[in-house]
Amino acid sequence: MRARRLLQLRGAHPRRRRPFRPGLPGRAGLRGKPGLVGRPDLSVDIAGLRLANPLIAASGCFGYGVEYADLVDLAGLGAVAVKGLFLEAREGHAPPRIVETPSGMLNAIGLQGIGVRTFVAEKLPELKARRAVVIVNICGSTVDEYAEVARILSDADGVAAIEINISCPNIDEGGHTFGCSLTGVRDVVRAVRAATTLPIFPKLTPNVTDVAATAVAAEEAGADAVSLVNTFLAMAIDVETRRPRLSNVVGGLSGPAIRPIAVRMVYECRAAVRIPIIGMGGIASARDVLEFLIAGADAVQVGTANFEDPGIWPKLLAGVTDYLERHGHAAVGEVVGTVDLSARETAWISS
Repeated sequence: MRARRLLQLRGAHPRRRRPFRPGLPGRAGLRGKPGLVGRPDLSVDIAGLRLANPLIAASGCFGYGVEYADLVDLAGLGAVAVKGLFLEAREGHAPPRIVETPSGMLNAIGLQGIGVRTFVAEKLPELKARRAVVIVNICGSTVDEYAEVARILSDADGVAAIEINISCPNIDEGGHTFGCSLTGVRDVVRAVRAATTLPIFPKLTPNVTDVAATAVAAEEAGADAVSLVNTFLAMAIDVETRRPRLSNVVGGLSGPAIRPIAVRMVYECRAAVRIPIIGMGGIASARDVLEFLIAGADAVQVGTANFEDPGIWPKLLAGVTDYLERHGHAAVGEVVGTVDLSARETAWISS
């Protein structure tokens, strides 16, 4: 592991050779295969979970999914990651809880939610009726709470996978309290792994010095995939009143402003782990989706862009499909992890 990280820091980063995973299209070269007939295959395999395409609605930006059902064909998405759930209902922080920033957004919702049992009783049946692939984001103030929420979801019909929120930056208990510690990551992931047979995807915080080490800890503890990244801890101040613009003082920064950092973190984690990666952070176009895939993500989540354009999904799919056709790819999996570093020294010299 240390040798791999040293290579990474020195810029050596050889392309990974991952073992074959059933159902996942094989990687091809950057140029693809000319003369392909038919539409590219957009389906992806995430730890045995087959998705129709790599686009997932991000937790926290899509409600419980049902709120968008009249605007978005939920069955047409790769999956829906629903808003984070604790054992019991939670009020969250007082307003103001959202602040717009240049190329982004600050939020400090505080993980307001209806609780896992209410979700299972009231929201999950409609998601199932809409044929949505449901990934449930779970939260906890303690390791035991994470495990208990996972157990309840394991008994529910219609849950495809669990995303473990160990990265929310704007609550004092739980969240990134666990995600900023390798021990905390291992403890939560192991507890959830023991509580469920569903695929589990820890959602990693970017607010650490080495996100790849966090991904490795999650993989070693039994994660089937990792999601990254959650929001960046940030702050905004009203200079006239000199008061914080959020009631919680600090919040999580999302949107296009964070995308280059998120892409870099996906790239680093791809060199460090063998499990699938779900990338996210500021995606607002098909080119953004492709950037994450080329960096090494197997699928992506789209969050903040939903607030500006709930109809973004067919545009993203059309753009990705067009790219695959132009580059002669038969399947979206062929572009994953294909960032080309062969000319980096020449490019640096010529610049």
